[in-house]
Amino acid sequence: MKSHWYSKELAALKRSGRFRAPIMADAGAFDMASNDYLCLAHRKKLLKRACKRVEKYPWHAPKSSLFVGGYHPIHEDFEAALCSANGFEKGSVAGSGFMANLGLIEALVRRKDTLFIDESYHASGMVAAKLSQGEVVTFRHNDMKDLIEKIDACGATGRRIIAVEGIYSMEGDRVPREIFEIADWFDAILIVDEAHSSGTIGPNLLGVFDAYDIKPQPNHIKMGTLGKAYGSYGAYILSSEEIISFLYNRAKPLIYATAPSLLDIALAHEGFEYITKKRKKYLEKIQKLKNVIKESVGEEPDGMIVPVSMPDIKTAMEIAEMLRAHGYEVGVIRPPTVSKPILRVILRTCIEPKDYRMVFELIAERLG
Repeated sequence: MKSHWYSKELAALKRSGRFRAPIMADAGAFDMASNDYLCLAHRKKLLKRACKRVEKYPWHAPKSSLFVGGYHPIHEDFEAALCSANGFEKGSVAGSGFMANLGLIEALVRRKDTLFIDESYHASGMVAAKLSQGEVVTFRHNDMKDLIEKIDACGATGRRIIAVEGIYSMEGDRVPREIFEIADWFDAILIVDEAHSSGTIGPNLLGVFDAYDIKPQPNHIKMGTLGKAYGSYGAYILSSEEIISFLYNRAKPLIYATAPSLLDIALAHEGFEYITKKRKKYLEKIQKLKNVIKESVGEEPDGMIVPVSMPDIKTAMEIAEMLRAHGYEVGVIRPPTVSKPILRVILRTCIEPKDYRMVFELIAERLG
């Protein structure tokens, strides 16, 4: 059936090299494109254990929202485990990282409040910012001086809320430790999106709070996803009991959505416990991979994301296709997601260092 409603827009996207379509991973290739950093998505034993967790109960789906009987012991157990390990007072599961960010920012930024958000924050946060009732101020990426100047210049009388990521999804760099001091100095609520840092950095692989040895305070909020290092799907929010209670009453994605899948939360719980148990092994593997990147590009990455700048979209697509022919899958990230196209190479602990050496050698040869 032919449709003409958006044909011009789609044609323009194709001409500019920005057209997207779903990509199915090649099971026979080296997957350096996904966010499955610790390769837990391949561990069938974790899936079997998760199924056993769910099978203990008379129902295997949440059936309704968290506030109409959908809250389940599997949700509660996982929240308690995360709070205990991360040192937070209270937690809440959420359907996805996008929903968690949307709920957090839209709910917390009230009239007369001001949100200060890093310009490279995830799209979910930017969408939420547009829905918020308060003023929104963006600051230059990881530029703490710019943030301080903008907070100083702000005349708002309400709450100050700062939103940053632990490890940024496109740049791959870590938020500076000073962000915690700035939040305390200005008595600001601090949201830290740990989607790409939980499970990948810190002596206990818990993220930037862990890496910087920060004890959570009442103004701190940690948000993370379950579809990356934890090998499942969904998200969580950790904070003070007061903030979680407020989100229960104001965050629309928590209130008006079916509670998260029991199997997904159980699977994430199994993954979380497995990472904790195998922490030393993972720390060693991660460091070996980082050493290879340092040898290849001259700089050790902060996390597991290695962006490679490309001169244009055409070159990025051609190099990705060349790598695919050699059996390597990498991500091609194009505008408007990023200002300039990049190849996004993900470090994964089940891929050997020699394969990463080969990928960067092939890229270097092609770029000349």
